[in-house]
Amino acid sequence: MQNKGIIKVFAILFALVCIYQLSFTFIAGNIEGDAEEFAQQEVPESVDGYITARERAEQRYLDSIGNEEVFLGITYNSAKEKELNKGLDLKGGINVILQISVKDILRELANNSKDPAFNQALLRADEAQKTSQENYLDLFFEAFEEIPDARLASPDIFANRNLSDEINFEMTNEEVKPIIRRKIDESIVSAFEVLRKRIDKFGVTQPNIQRLGSSGRILVELPGAKEIQRVQDLLQSTAQLEFWHVYKSNEFQNFFVQANNLLKQIEVEETAETAEADVDTAQAGQDEIDALLESASDTAQVAEQNNPLFDLMASPGFQGGPVLATFNIADTAKVRQYLNMPQVRNLLEGEQRYTKFVWGITDEDDAVAGLYALKGNRQNEPPLSGSVITDATQAYDQVGRVAVTMQMNGKGAKTWEEMTGYAFENQSQIAIVLDNVVYSAPGVSTGPISGGRSEITGDFSITEGQDLANVLRAGKLPASADIVQSEIVGPSLGQEAIDSGIMSFAIALILVLLWMVFYYGKAGIFADIALVVNILFIFGVLAGLGAVLTLPGIAGIVLTIGMSVDANVLIFERIREEYAKGKVQKDAIRDGFSNALSSILDANITTGLTALILLVLGTGPIKGFATTLLIGIATSLFTAIFITRLFIDNYAKNPNKSLEFSTGVTKNLFSGLSIKFLQKRKTFYVVSGIFLLVSLGSLFTQGLNQGVDFVGGRSYTVRFDKAVNPTELEDELVTEFGSASAKTFGAANQIKITTKYKVEEEGSEVDEEITQKLFAAVQSYLPEGTTYEDFTVGGEGEREIGIMQSIKVGPSIADDIKQASIWAVLGSLLVIFLYILLRFRKYQFSLGAVVAVIHDVLIVLGVFSLTYKFMPFNMEIDQAFIAAILTVVGYSLNDTVVIFDRIREFFNEHPSWTKKDAINAAINSTVSRTINTSLTTLVVLLAIFIFGGESIRGFMFALIVGVIVGTYSSIFIATPITYDTFNKETKKRKLKQKETVE
Repeated sequence: MQNKGIIKVFAILFALVCIYQLSFTFIAGNIEGDAEEFAQQEVPESVDGYITARERAEQRYLDSIGNEEVFLGITYNSAKEKELNKGLDLKGGINVILQISVKDILRELANNSKDPAFNQALLRADEAQKTSQENYLDLFFEAFEEIPDARLASPDIFANRNLSDEINFEMTNEEVKPIIRRKIDESIVSAFEVLRKRIDKFGVTQPNIQRLGSSGRILVELPGAKEIQRVQDLLQSTAQLEFWHVYKSNEFQNFFVQANNLLKQIEVEETAETAEADVDTAQAGQDEIDALLESASDTAQVAEQNNPLFDLMASPGFQGGPVLATFNIADTAKVRQYLNMPQVRNLLEGEQRYTKFVWGITDEDDAVAGLYALKGNRQNEPPLSGSVITDATQAYDQVGRVAVTMQMNGKGAKTWEEMTGYAFENQSQIAIVLDNVVYSAPGVSTGPISGGRSEITGDFSITEGQDLANVLRAGKLPASADIVQSEIVGPSLGQEAIDSGIMSFAIALILVLLWMVFYYGKAGIFADIALVVNILFIFGVLAGLGAVLTLPGIAGIVLTIGMSVDANVLIFERIREEYAKGKVQKDAIRDGFSNALSSILDANITTGLTALILLVLGTGPIKGFATTLLIGIATSLFTAIFITRLFIDNYAKNPNKSLEFSTGVTKNLFSGLSIKFLQKRKTFYVVSGIFLLVSLGSLFTQGLNQGVDFVGGRSYTVRFDKAVNPTELEDELVTEFGSASAKTFGAANQIKITTKYKVEEEGSEVDEEITQKLFAAVQSYLPEGTTYEDFTVGGEGEREIGIMQSIKVGPSIADDIKQASIWAVLGSLLVIFLYILLRFRKYQFSLGAVVAVIHDVLIVLGVFSLTYKFMPFNMEIDQAFIAAILTVVGYSLNDTVVIFDRIREFFNEHPSWTKKDAINAAINSTVSRTINTSLTTLVVLLAIFIFGGESIRGFMFALIVGVIVGTYSSIFIATPITYDTFNKETKKRKLKQKETVE
């Protein structure tokens, strides 16, 4: 090998860089261990709420030493920024995809237009989005074009005052569309920046936020976040801050009396109509009719005595105060319904016609809410909005309550001075309204307030005050943001995943290291050293790139261990062949490395192509798997080809030292094989045909157990303190939700619950309702005294019971995931077909490889279809399963390409041999490598399957089945198909030559 010196220097420098990158993780981990020890000493378990208290003590410790130098100028804070990122499944936290409402942005651009064509197009787009993969804006444009004579440039739609600089009345729809697209894009970019600013202030280390295409979706990952509800509120809050003048309570006393009388009249009329309808439909005698009429009369009298509005009123407002009245919180929806009735609104006269009724802020302990009447206007716009806020900070008011102070820009300061002047002169109040909730409505007692400073007071905690200041400072979202997909992992489950991941990794590594020494002796030791260096490189590159390590990522690394062995196996088997030809040690090693290179490159490139497709089309943990697999392929190539070679060359340069690439047990294993594989091909065609028929039959009759990734819905992993019967629990869930499923997930006390209840509806209120219903359904199975807060995911500290993980996928994004998965599989098949065609120059090789891959995929799908109902682990078809399918595709091709490479070599070396003889000889010569690689890979996969945790057990099972089937198909399907297509073409050519001669 040439340039050994350069390779040595590069390898040493690369190793040092990797060690340096990983040192940050080591330093941060050590300091956090010290902080945990400090917290345990400071807060004993006897203290109430010791878990939360310990976490706070840990944080205080880390804050106190955060900027102190630890080693060579490295501080804890700087080490934390550069440590190896751990994903959601290893650290706990929340991962959400937010959908910015394009509909809201369109409404705002059109000034909330009442134009029938505009609103009809919005409704049609809403309906179409339920089944379409197109983005909302395209659906809106299509729906608008279907309406006769509808013009986007109408003064009632987009040719309004706000857009007059860009859109005029004479423009066509096609001219308006790009302008609207640009405006929508600007709003989404604005939303992205607002969210980024909010997240930056939240205090989570290593957050990730990225925009997903042009659909208005934004991905937010916050590993380590524990206050889940706070995060969700922070992400979804529009922060619509407004300042309004308010009416005094005495100005609405007459309105309340009139509204109550009107509602009473409506109620009496409805009661009478109902009674008459009962009489008309009663098929009874005169006595029964008389009884009905008497009952109706009594009901009407009762209705006349009722006061629909006043009966709901807890107390009237103070004279001259801004609160009109207080109502029980449970009745607020009913009161709002009454006040929004057209008949009731018609009672308002003059400027009061534009009144906006809103509720005041309430706390968890409050039983009543105050009702305010804001002085609205024809445009429904506040005199002053939050857009004028330049800064906001959490502070305290004069009596020590938590408050938020705000500073306005020049324009806002002037308007604020005018508003406070008006309020002072009229002894009225100004309501500070955030997201349609009145936080405070102070009066002005000292005259107009200049300078643009104001303050929001309310019953805040310090955290709530900080969050409010944060969202005000970052600015309001241009439209509502709904969580269409989320995954929440509790910290306990994350720690368990780390433990199981480390255990599976260690066991797999030890087994592979021992196997290589057992099979190849001293050469196996050199391969093992290269393997350890390879692992160092993988983790070093991950840390250096800032990539995220996930549980599937660990699986990718462990799989890389199995696959990197393949490169060494190929090299060692080739060297053994050169020894068998009688070559001396030096020449055998040189030629063995040289001859193996082609197979190694082809095999790794095909696997790399499938990993690349996963990286492009995958999301979340699947990207982590693809990232580690790609890095592992690159580093294993380097270590196998160069590092192993350095050790072997260094050892073998001494002519007195012989290096056997085998042990006494394995020396002549698989040598001299002459199995007639092709002669048995029809038998294996029949065997595969039976397997395929059974698989297809099951797929068409039983189908697959599709997870929420593909069908939408919500999934919860719930842990109990004792074993739970999933069938009994499912009955309780069906009673609560209408439809739900419950299956044991790992241990008998852990259940995976899935439901599609209200899957079409978005919003934190719906999420809260479903979690409450879930708690009600399973409460009887939980320990006595378990509260809702104990049960919900994301609570502080380690948790032994309750929701350990929750996943939510909206139906629209589920369709997108399913479509992307199909394209990923089809794309990988196409790319591989083209690569093999380019590499081997004959379509027969490509056809054999693709047929074998389709065969493998169908059988894996069939196995999942046949067994998912009784297997004791999760076998849902989700994104992880698609990753497994693509990995199976890559692995199967790896095997196939190695055999094809040897076939091509034998064709060139032995032109006088028949194709059948050359192909049989090529397969026989690769049997040792095929069995070696397949066994080591299976050992690795079994280690992860058994020890790697419940969440990836189905994923590993798919890979195990895939490796077995892929090894089988590379020998008994891909190669025979290639041979038969070669044969068919030869026969055609001979027939054509015969016809030409005749």
